[in-house]
Amino acid sequence: MVTLTHIGGPTALVEFAGWRILTDPTFDPAGGKYKFGWGTGSTKTTGPAIDPADLGPIDAVLLTHDHHEDNLDAAGRAFLPQVDTVVTTAAGAERLGGATRGLKDWETTTLTKAGSPDITITATPCRHGPPLSHPIVGDVIGFALEWGEGVLWFSGDTVLYDGVKSVAQRLRVEIAVLHVGGVQFPVTGPARYTMTGPDAVELTKLIEPRVAIPIHYEGWKHFRDGKAGVERAVAAAPSDVQARFRWLTIGEPVEV
Repeated sequence: MVTLTHIGGPTALVEFAGWRILTDPTFDPAGGKYKFGWGTGSTKTTGPAIDPADLGPIDAVLLTHDHHEDNLDAAGRAFLPQVDTVVTTAAGAERLGGATRGLKDWETTTLTKAGSPDITITATPCRHGPPLSHPIVGDVIGFALEWGEGVLWFSGDTVLYDGVKSVAQRLRVEIAVLHVGGVQFPVTGPARYTMTGPDAVELTKLIEPRVAIPIHYEGWKHFRDGKAGVERAVAAAPSDVQARFRWLTIGEPVEV
């Protein structure tokens, strides 16, 4: 059984079989203003539900990308040296340096720990914006964790496109953790940078996980399709799709 704790934003704690793995550490308090480049930016509206000092030991950090502060803020960056293993994009590993492991789409790495099963980490495709936006938004990956009992998949910050849909053909996903929120910025008009509620529903139909868990839909002003948007889309979906969705109470560990 896997225990997930949604700490806030994209930050989640995964616990199973002695492993404690953290995703996208964001621990800054509410109120900060951040610039993401090219005239885009946002304000953080909610702080983390758990202070990093209260997390306990962490075996590894899975960082979908290091260059946007709603996925790695100042306090999250300060947390990284406490962790032996950080896995991120190949470009991010060059920027972070040290023993950071960098992956490109569909590359893998293995986490090992005495007394616990090995975990294969596979990087999955992301496109963090509309077509041709890559030179602006940079590299992003998702993460598939496999240890012989199905796959726990974090989509990463992505829109719905062929690359992310390919997960349905290549992996048997048991638990899908979906970054949603429908990010938009005034300067780029209708362009979206993460999935909306309808996108999450469509992707869940394709992947057919046992459980689909939305995260990264709150805590920042740049979300235009937050929890309410996902709830509307799920309510309009077929009953078998509705049954797969599950919301985590932020700050509370939940077995899934």
